[in-house]
Amino acid sequence: MEFATNPERVRRTQDHFSIGDLAREFDITTRSIRFYEDQGLLTPERRGQTRIYHQKDRVRLKLILRGKRLGFTLAETRTLFDMYDRDGSSVNQLQTMLKLIEDKKSALHQQLDDIKVVLHELTAVEAGCRAELELKTLK
Repeated sequence: MEFATNPERVRRTQDHFSIGDLAREFDITTRSIRFYEDQGLLTPERRGQTRIYHQKDRVRLKLILRGKRLGFTLAETRTLFDMYDRDGSSVNQLQTMLKLIEDKKSALHQQLDDIKVVLHELTAVEAGCRAELELKTLK
C-alpha cells in the first residue's frame, strides 16, 4: 500500500529537503514534522537553525504517516525504527511488524463485533420508540 504523495511538488531525485518541502509533499504541517523530530523519529541535519532532511528522513516520514493511518502508535513506530537501525537485516523488525499487525487486526475485529452489537441494540430501541410514537399519535 503506497502512501499518496504529490510528485510534482518534490522531485524524486532530490537528495535533501527543507521542512517546507516535506510538509507540502505529505500535506502536513511543519509543526507535525518538528513533533516527529522531538519524538526521535526524524533526525535531520542541522546547519545553524536550518533543518536539512535527507532521503532517509523522507522515507521515515512516509512510514510514520502510513503507520499512523494503520493505527500504529508513535512508540510502536519508534520501536520498529530502532530495530531496523540496530539490525539492518530487518528480520526482527519484520517479525515484530507481523505481531503488531496481528494485534491491530484482532483489536479491529473486536471493535467491529462491538459495533454490530451496538447497532443491533440501537435498531431495537429505535423500533420501540417508533412503535410507542405510533401508539401515541393514534390516540
